[in-house]
Amino acid sequence: MPDFDFRTGARTAGTALANWWRAVSIEALCVAAIWWIGLVLLSVPLAPVWALIGGLMTFVPNFGGVITVVFPVMMILFSGHDMYRLGLVLGLYALIVVIDQLLLQPMLLKRVTRVPIWASILVPIALGIIIPFWGVLLAPPLLAVIYAFRKPKQLPR
Repeated sequence: MPDFDFRTGARTAGTALANWWRAVSIEALCVAAIWWIGLVLLSVPLAPVWALIGGLMTFVPNFGGVITVVFPVMMILFSGHDMYRLGLVLGLYALIVVIDQLLLQPMLLKRVTRVPIWASILVPIALGIIIPFWGVLLAPPLLAVIYAFRKPKQLPR
């Protein structure tokens, strides 16, 4: 077994974390764009501001989405719009959560950090059960580092 070189290991882990950060940043831009389009179509006041907050809250696992939806809901309630539009905003939130958690995040992690889609969906759930808050928070960057240290399979010649 070869000796572990600390510098090489630190460089590999740092590169993996930088790639993970890049994937999350791309995800945040996509989520902000979806929020902006949806809120503009629903005529929610200050839609660009709420979309920007939605993109920034992508970096906060578990609570970020809830924090994001509170502001457009309050705008609908305070501007005197009907409950139908409130239901549409909540439906938009549900749609964004599904698109983000089941499509965007797994595909971006696969493309940028080489984490398999199955792992990016199942590991946060498993770690969320084992370590409720911290498991979900740490699962994506931990997966990126673990898969960075895996050696690629050699193709037969």
